[in-house]
Amino acid sequence: MKLPLLVFTLFILMQCSDSRHVSWLPNSIVDAVTNKTSQITNYVKEKGRSIKNFYVENVRNKITSYFGKNNDVDPPSIIDKQARIKRKFKDYIAEAELKENKIFDSIAPAEVEYTCSNDDPAIHMTTPQLIVLQGYPAESHTVMTDDGYILTIHRIPYSKNSPGKVSPRKTVLLHHGLLGSSADWIIAGPDKGLAYILSEAGYDVWMANVRGNTYSRAHVSRNVDSFEFWNFTFHDVSQHDLPAVIDYIMELKGWDVKINYIGHSMGTTVLFALLSTKTQYNKVLRAGFALAPVAYMTDIKSPIRLLAKFSDNIEYLMKLLGANEFLPQNAVLRWLSKHACEINHYEEAICENSMFVLCGHDERQFNRSLLPIILGHVPAGASTRTLVHYAQEIRKDGRFQQFDFGPDGNMKQYGTSLPPEYPVHKITLPIALFSAQNDWLSSDVDVTNLYVQIANPIEHYVVPLKEFNHIDFLWAVDAPKLVYEKLLQLLQEGVSSTNYNEDFYTNELNLVTN
Repeated sequence: MKLPLLVFTLFILMQCSDSRHVSWLPNSIVDAVTNKTSQITNYVKEKGRSIKNFYVENVRNKITSYFGKNNDVDPPSIIDKQARIKRKFKDYIAEAELKENKIFDSIAPAEVEYTCSNDDPAIHMTTPQLIVLQGYPAESHTVMTDDGYILTIHRIPYSKNSPGKVSPRKTVLLHHGLLGSSADWIIAGPDKGLAYILSEAGYDVWMANVRGNTYSRAHVSRNVDSFEFWNFTFHDVSQHDLPAVIDYIMELKGWDVKINYIGHSMGTTVLFALLSTKTQYNKVLRAGFALAPVAYMTDIKSPIRLLAKFSDNIEYLMKLLGANEFLPQNAVLRWLSKHACEINHYEEAICENSMFVLCGHDERQFNRSLLPIILGHVPAGASTRTLVHYAQEIRKDGRFQQFDFGPDGNMKQYGTSLPPEYPVHKITLPIALFSAQNDWLSSDVDVTNLYVQIANPIEHYVVPLKEFNHIDFLWAVDAPKLVYEKLLQLLQEGVSSTNYNEDFYTNELNLVTN
């Protein structure tokens, strides 16, 4: 018998209460084994205490602190982390319902904790006030959609240096993205804000505002706090808001005016949805320029993908995110931000703002001095159903489709069990696509897929900076150099590069308007 096994056997025998089992052993052997056993026992106890202390200090306390459990209750180590998160997630729902609070308010304080100077009056100014502050002329126009929403759109009719004070024929319509407004295009100031840059380039600049945002919260018969008011998605914007705005500009300036459309994020989604369903607008517009285009959503890094798993249960998602308006400072966004941000002292405000949580943050390209004014204007509001619509697309493998009401609802709405896809191949307007490698919502794979399907692409331009992301198209320090220079070039040259015939455009337009 080998020595370790002999020692172990003797150790077991010596633990027995009946001494006759070991009385036959010589005393010298018994004493030696007793001493060695005592050393082993002490060593094991000491190491056991060390391991326990390490576990309590470095593992259990951190877990219990994160999940808010009492320190005297050990979490089961064999349970998968994701299962524990899911269980705690449900606990928060139950607690919030019990206390009649907004869902997830128990995760974090309702009040965002960051310090921001309010000394600058520009923080509280509207889009027209900000424009005038910079010495440019500003106009507000009221547009009513065919389904009763009252929109306010903004305009820089000519450059502040224009000698004649007359609006140029060259016209551009800027359309903001999800949670944005017309302010998105001017926040960066006259040197870097796209609206100002276009004005100085000789364009009559119009800026849209969709239903439900800061500037378009009115309806002829629906109360802004009602479900009926917020019962819309980006599809409704594409079918009602965007046509109303385009028609208004055309009626004001004349039906021979050529409108260039520039959209960001959701502003591109509504363009694609419009052009593929109301195809006559392919002949009304001059060209489209899509910054961070969102149509197909197969490769998404944004935390919005975490909501996609619930998208088949619309009622449940509406409960989580708000029954009507998507409440951007709701604690569910702060819960999502824990998966998207490494929150430090400076980034706390950014990571608690819904736009940055959903779209990402590029610290190197972000102008920190803009943070107070951004937080004063963003988020500008959106319907919860719009978020649900995007989440549905992600769940359906990125399928660019209309809203999914479920099999029964789809049969009633569309006559089919599945919602129809947008027929992208029907888009004939010349369109240039601008994408970035670090875009959480508009990946290179999805933009390339879109590019090969549209009938008349101008160019797919990839921003030559690896870190450039979804929000950088609006406020990046180097956006004028990295994006806007190319955009201005394509505005001037891009349409002709697609063999797009201006005479053909004029003839077709006459057919549409006559």
